[in-house]
Amino acid sequence: MNLAIELSAVVVTVKDNEALVLCLNLPKGGAAFALPSGPFVPQNHRTFDLALRAFVREQTGFDIGYVEQLYSFGDDGRQGIAATAPEDVRAISVGYLALTPQAGFQARFDATWVPFHRFFPWEDWRKGEINPDLEALHPALSRWCEAADSAQERALRLRRVATLFPEDFDNWNEERVLDRYELLYNAGLAGEACRAHGEAGMSLYGGEPMASDHRRILATGLSRLRGKLKYRPVIFELMPERFTLLELQKSLEALSGLRLHKQNFRRALERTGFVTPLGIMREDTGGRPAELYSYDQDQFRFGPSLGLSLPRA
Repeated sequence: MNLAIELSAVVVTVKDNEALVLCLNLPKGGAAFALPSGPFVPQNHRTFDLALRAFVREQTGFDIGYVEQLYSFGDDGRQGIAATAPEDVRAISVGYLALTPQAGFQARFDATWVPFHRFFPWEDWRKGEINPDLEALHPALSRWCEAADSAQERALRLRRVATLFPEDFDNWNEERVLDRYELLYNAGLAGEACRAHGEAGMSLYGGEPMASDHRRILATGLSRLRGKLKYRPVIFELMPERFTLLELQKSLEALSGLRLHKQNFRRALERTGFVTPLGIMREDTGGRPAELYSYDQDQFRFGPSLGLSLPRA
């Protein structure tokens, strides 16, 4: 069997307090969205990075900035999106994470910015410790546990559900986006699982499906980003040159899916030295004027490798 390499991009931005991902609009029928992607042709592209940037520019009209490689996806049965391949060719996808502060960018008519919660609605806890999307999943997950073939398998399923989809918010781990999606896939609650098994219709529980295994790639990207926020200042790749502290907090909340404690967040931010006050006030806040800040890149260049604390409200 021959191999074909496909490159896929998870391009993330934040706009109006929502984390968005750049998607291609697909023709009606099946999944509505796919990630920008395309085949790697060594004769045309010197590196994966250059090929990826070319695909995103060609398919969306957008030039990406910060890029890092995520993971390689090669499960049996996956199919490429950007190019048709013979049945005897196995498609391997190399996923990338790209961040941009250009929230005002208008994608081409065949591409659009889509909120993360369309694909992973249960990941958003910003409204408080009650998560209605998660509550809607629990009965279906309970039925999946009870349908196990043995008591041992049932116990294993119950443990996985309790770990990844806890009813107690204090035990919620926001970084395990991929693990939660894969559990839903295994339980037949993700639309992609229905599609893979040739079942009619799509799951009503597991968020909006994407083409091929692109939602799994997207889950990998969101998991990586949420973890990286805590040990690298990547959030500033998504911020404009000047911002208020509240805008910074709201951007972190949108990405993490958590509500943050305002005072504790600002105390932790002050300890990092990452931001510098500009002595300029913004009047259009809808309330009291707020001071503008900028990211101090020298602090990161010459200081220890740190991210931002995410103290929950």
